[in-house]
Amino acid sequence: MARDLAAGSDPLILLNIGEPDFTAPPLVQQAAAKAIADGDTQYTQATGMPELREKISAWYATRFGVDVAPRRIIITAGASAALHLACLALIEAGDEILMPDPSYPCNQQFVSAAEGRAVLLPTTADERFQLTRAKVQAAWGKNTRGVLLASPSNPTGTSIAPEELQSIHEFVQSKGGITLIDEIYLGLSYEERFGQTALAMPGELGQSLISINSFSKYFNMTGWRLGWMVVPDALVSVVEQMAQHLFICPSTIAQRAALACFEPDSLAEYESRRSQFKARRDYFIPELNRLGLTVPVMPDGAFYAYADCRQVADKWGIAKAKADGTGGSWDFAFELMKRAHLVVTPGRDFGNAAPAQYVRFSTASSMTQLQMAIARLEAVIG
Repeated sequence: MARDLAAGSDPLILLNIGEPDFTAPPLVQQAAAKAIADGDTQYTQATGMPELREKISAWYATRFGVDVAPRRIIITAGASAALHLACLALIEAGDEILMPDPSYPCNQQFVSAAEGRAVLLPTTADERFQLTRAKVQAAWGKNTRGVLLASPSNPTGTSIAPEELQSIHEFVQSKGGITLIDEIYLGLSYEERFGQTALAMPGELGQSLISINSFSKYFNMTGWRLGWMVVPDALVSVVEQMAQHLFICPSTIAQRAALACFEPDSLAEYESRRSQFKARRDYFIPELNRLGLTVPVMPDGAFYAYADCRQVADKWGIAKAKADGTGGSWDFAFELMKRAHLVVTPGRDFGNAAPAQYVRFSTASSMTQLQMAIARLEAVIG
């Protein structure tokens, strides 16, 4: 369809991919080019360049007021590699990891790759689509190893309330379990209440969890494949040895470029872009609500809108969810593509909790694209 429409006046608008439309700022691009020109492309340490680990440590201090020792920061080939390493280091065959439903689908696969089993716990809008201590405590069993959370979350853009997150972690610690938290959208938080890293928990609590982060979202370096993880001191050597065998090291060019992310001009640009992402959210979600594609929880971070499509699906005569997975949001997504040339992601990509009810819109596209998408929606919904 994209090929057929490419030459026309109404091409597809892709709001299905969670990728910023921004690219790396000029200083980052220049640093990459310089590394290539200088031949500075040899292997680094498996844990990453010491100077980059120090830059990230300083960013935690200035942005979040948290002291994170550089030795606990391990640079990885994207957040995916960090999650892979964390799961392989901590999960044994048969271990169960509790996760919210809906959630980012790949996180389940990292658990499976370590021969563990992801246990998806249904969440609701009233819970901000996040786990609670009560829900974790009720689901904890003899094979439970820990929890894998995301704050802010994909697909909902919602964060866990800080006090609830601490309560979950305290319970997990009392059971001798592990807490992994995906914070790759943390830089794109829009509300002070939620914009704090889990590493800020007091005392040993903040040092006993594993935080996963990335240069892809806030730092706009998706294809550069660079991320990091913050681990307890006892895990550093374990993860280092695994990283040596599995990855050798992250991309040297990407690491050299990432150093420039923390220059004042780059950080100012990132904050300007964060404001633009917030403006897109503040425009797009009220418009979806107005058109009957209700977003039950206003996202406090990231660039997603998890919208209830039932009202419009009913209006269009789309069947309820069927046993084969069709109907509901699945058929709605295809119908939207046909009617409005607008691409979104159906809920079943993210779990089993009311998947036929929701679709995910990405607001990572330009304001012009989002305004055009709303105009098309208005034309076909009426």
